[in-house]
Amino acid sequence: MRDKTQANSRAADTGPGDGLVKAGGIVFVVGAIATLVTVAPLFLHTDTFPPVAYAVCMLMGVGFLLAAAGVLRGVAAQRRAGRAARST
Repeated sequence: MRDKTQANSRAADTGPGDGLVKAGGIVFVVGAIATLVTVAPLFLHTDTFPPVAYAVCMLMGVGFLLAAAGVLRGVAAQRRAGRAARST
């Protein structure tokens, strides 16, 4: 049986925090890869990267905060919608 969902219908189902969660996930992954790259020379006994490279590792925390802000934004929107539904 074929699914009748259209390919572009998913865009209409996005919530008010979904973009932040996706962006946060991407930034987190970039930070995680940077962390692996900057820690690898310590185990391989090669020259370490300059301190600026270690600053890129902070993107993991920034990505986590972005995603958390997106989740909180979605929760707040759902609570507002729940209150509106109960009051009418």
